[in-house]
Amino acid sequence: PQMLALLWLTVTLVTPVTPGEGQGGALTFLALGDWGGLPDPPFVTPRQVATAAAMGQVATELGSDFVLALGDNFYYEGVRDEWDPRFQETFERVFVSPGLRGVPWYVMAGNHDHAGNVTAQLRYSHHSPRWHFPHPYYSLRLHIPGSNASARLLVLDTVLLCGHTDDFGLGDVPSGPRDAAAAGAHLAWLRAQLEAAAGDRFVLVAGHYPVWSVAKHGPTPCLVRLLRPLLRRHRVTAYLCGHDHNLQYLEEGGVGYILSGAGNFMEDSRPHEGSVPPGSLRFFLGTPTSPGGFAHLRLEPSAVTVTFLESTGRVLHRVTLPPR
Repeated sequence: PQMLALLWLTVTLVTPVTPGEGQGGALTFLALGDWGGLPDPPFVTPRQVATAAAMGQVATELGSDFVLALGDNFYYEGVRDEWDPRFQETFERVFVSPGLRGVPWYVMAGNHDHAGNVTAQLRYSHHSPRWHFPHPYYSLRLHIPGSNASARLLVLDTVLLCGHTDDFGLGDVPSGPRDAAAAGAHLAWLRAQLEAAAGDRFVLVAGHYPVWSVAKHGPTPCLVRLLRPLLRRHRVTAYLCGHDHNLQYLEEGGVGYILSGAGNFMEDSRPHEGSVPPGSLRFFLGTPTSPGGFAHLRLEPSAVTVTFLESTGRVLHRVTLPPR
């Protein structure tokens, strides 16, 4: 593990993402968490299927240069190896709308993925032209078209940082990293990336576990302690996550918190409303009858527009975030 930690420190993977045509001077992407089907036939949920169809529609109408997958890609115990049929059953054969054809996915691991073989998910990048998971954590440089403005998206592994949770109990929080050296290396990498992003107009950070959430799992104490001060100090535009099975938008300390965990299940309980900063919750959807939902982000030189959509295509909430 020590060797790996050192390796991760040096592999500062920076992938440039250049937007497609016809987005009218914007870079756009969809953010979807907790979308990973079921381990038994038919290997999908009706909500996942509805969400996949709606994402195709929205990609066509609002544009989508890529999809950001926010973890829990395969319920309940990830995949066994890179040849696991779940890649076909729960991913390739589900997200088949014309609007998603040829759209790359940038992937991170959630706690359910860590219950299986995460290395296999990394290796699957060599089997599928649209699955991009180069490393447990990595940096994407985003170019905003028609401008010299750049943005940065830092993809974290919050299980590596904070530890695992089986997440079936109320308010179960991760109990500390399995490998302290690897967690330390990850944190050092994040600090260095945030320093390097000083000139970027927007900085987005994404991880599976929430910093703030009013729902079942609530805030992640480890991230409130380690990540929140960094987000505030570096004036990060927004933090994106999943883990709780609903849609939420919170704002605190100048940072937007986008929770998009409604790709497969829906839960509407809000036991942690008292655990988030007063007045921070701006939007919540967890209606059990809802067919799911996701977020769409549009980056322009002047602003980031975040749109929460239900899988009916209905716009639920929209917020505009200024440049740093």
